[in-house]
Amino acid sequence: MHVLTYLWNAAGCLHPNNDQAAELWVHRQAMRVLEGHARKVAGVIRRQATNAHLDRARRKPADEAANYLTNKAPYLDYPTALANGWPIATGIVEGACRHLIKDRMDIIGARWGLAGAEAILKLRAIKANDDFDEYWQYHLAQERHHVHEARYHDHVIPSVT
Repeated sequence: MHVLTYLWNAAGCLHPNNDQAAELWVHRQAMRVLEGHARKVAGVIRRQATNAHLDRARRKPADEAANYLTNKAPYLDYPTALANGWPIATGIVEGACRHLIKDRMDIIGARWGLAGAEAILKLRAIKANDDFDEYWQYHLAQERHHVHEARYHDHVIPSVT
């Protein structure tokens, strides 16, 4: 989570000489963010930096963390994401994007229209999820229906006797 990087940077200026205090502080603030309190954590960070009388340069990591939490708060609805089983770590999403999209779409000299790109990405997702065999059976059934069965009354191909 990008949030943890910002929290660790803030902890470095708020607890510069105490690794144990910094670790406890990051854990406590990360749990509060996971509970959906990103803006409150931003306020805590700003208040602690002010109370520590840090000059502008020394408090920069704290201000950056607070600004990140405030600006990204609408996207940090971790309680909803966790309740729905959605990934909250960006590495998972970024890895999937790289695997499904970049590795295929970023080929030198390739040109993709929207329809072709969408079709190939859907197939890559089906293959990556090990659903290809099931999809192929579905595809063949749909093809049979559209090309053959749809031409006949009640969509039934007459038997040859």
